[in-house]
Amino acid sequence: MAKSQQTFNKSEKEKKRRKKKQDKAEKREQRKLEKAEAGKVSFEDLIRYVDENGNLTTEKPDPTKKKKINAADIQLGVPSRDSEPFDPVRRGRVNFFNDEKGFGFIVDMDTRESVFVHINNVNEPIAEGDKVTFEVEMGPKGASAVNVGIAKEPVKKPKPKPEAGKKPADGEKAEETKSTEDATKTEETAKTEETAKSEDSTEKE
Repeated sequence: MAKSQQTFNKSEKEKKRRKKKQDKAEKREQRKLEKAEAGKVSFEDLIRYVDENGNLTTEKPDPTKKKKINAADIQLGVPSRDSEPFDPVRRGRVNFFNDEKGFGFIVDMDTRESVFVHINNVNEPIAEGDKVTFEVEMGPKGASAVNVGIAKEPVKKPKPKPEAGKKPADGEKAEETKSTEDATKTEETAKTEETAKSEDSTEKE
């Protein structure tokens, strides 16, 4: 029984191997037929050109569309940021400061990074929660804040008063009408109080 099973497995493997070989031969013949139908491919047909947009094409490029490019103008890598203005002064808030030990930390408003500060680099007394301006210098132990000072809040400019003969804006008109209404109301209440007092005096008489 075991021998017959072994013989069956061998015959099945042989069938699969023959079928695979036959499939390969058929595919080979099919490729030969396709090549024969397409004809002989010349070297010119295999050449591809690059057009003005950088795409591959079978057509030759038009020499009239050729552009002259100076090799010195070609910039490789990331462009430099030298042209951009750089302000070394940063703004931050004092997160921690110990007067006795003489050091603390400032949180940068832009980067949210904590920067070490020593009391020798502080221009004026600071405390926790103060808004400060500072510059960053790299020391032997990392970044540290220097030229630390209290940040001055920008002065708010007062609103300009309307000039004589100039028409006020819509908001100014609303404020003026409101003030005139309040004035008329106060005058009316004063008149009613006077009339009430005069009536009381007449009744008493």
